[in-house]
Amino acid sequence: MNPITLIIIYTTIFMGPMITMLSSNLLLMWVGLEMSLLAIIPLLINKKNPRSTEAATKYFITQATASMIILLAIVLNYKQLGTWTFQQQTNNILLNMTLISLSIKLGLAPFHYWLPEVTQGIPMHTGLLLLTWQKIAPLSILFQIYHLLNPTITAILAITSIFMGAWGGLNQTQTRKIMAYSSIAHMGWMMAILPYNPNLMLLNLIIYIIMTIPMFMALMLNSSTTINSISLLWNKMPTILTMTSLILLSLGGLPPLTGFLPKWAIISELLKNNCSTLSTLMAMMALLNLFFYTRLIYSTSLTMFPTNNNSKMIPYHMNYKHNLILPTLTIISTLTLPLSPQLMM
Repeated sequence: MNPITLIIIYTTIFMGPMITMLSSNLLLMWVGLEMSLLAIIPLLINKKNPRSTEAATKYFITQATASMIILLAIVLNYKQLGTWTFQQQTNNILLNMTLISLSIKLGLAPFHYWLPEVTQGIPMHTGLLLLTWQKIAPLSILFQIYHLLNPTITAILAITSIFMGAWGGLNQTQTRKIMAYSSIAHMGWMMAILPYNPNLMLLNLIIYIIMTIPMFMALMLNSSTTINSISLLWNKMPTILTMTSLILLSLGGLPPLTGFLPKWAIISELLKNNCSTLSTLMAMMALLNLFFYTRLIYSTSLTMFPTNNNSKMIPYHMNYKHNLILPTLTIISTLTLPLSPQLMM
């Protein structure tokens, strides 16, 4: 693709969520959402194959539907109250329409079916953008209107997403689909805490992004799209295999790794708000999540698969000057838990 075109596309992708985050006007928030939606489409269809075209079409249809619903809610709210912001007097149906449309954009269950398919059909670096940066704009809108949302609906969306994220990832062999289901489950945790403590949702989002980036970077180093391709790294890049295992355990929320911090804080906050049933169900689903991460680690790191070569170790010289970000983010995504007392102060 033309470098100037790429610069324009990435600038628009960057500016879209920034406009949404920094605006209090609902129409400008919607404009920011549309900018990020339209700018990422060329990246989705950059590879000239039917799979990427299908993924881009699915993404555009679902996101355009969600944008239409949220624009309808914004216009009806303006007609009712004469303001471009949601107020206490806003009709609950309009708020629920907004919540559902943003859930479609985030890929929350039961509106999640597009996310694994789209992630599977696009390149790794675009998948990373889709599962991290593209989540920021809808979550920033939810952060601004959290006090107006119905806690029952958000709890249903949360527990359904955590359940589908855990259950859907169990029988997957494609790494991109596993990361997509992981994203669905993490979004469920963020939705669960949103009505009670939105700052914890931000903490969860930051830690999720910090864990997802090195995971995708490790997968991109060897173009590992399946579990089998990761398992063949044991004699080529053993360091990457160790990093991958640690990040997967952190994504599963195993103490004492960083991924345990948001789960611990969210369950504590839910118990303070007398949501013991919800927190118990979430903890049980987190075990299911951890199970498929552990199974992935077992099949890639703890078993030795047959290889085509006879040598035990193949020398692989990774250019560490250009890859310092990977070990740095791996350390952050696994060893931040001891700093949690300072974060809670």
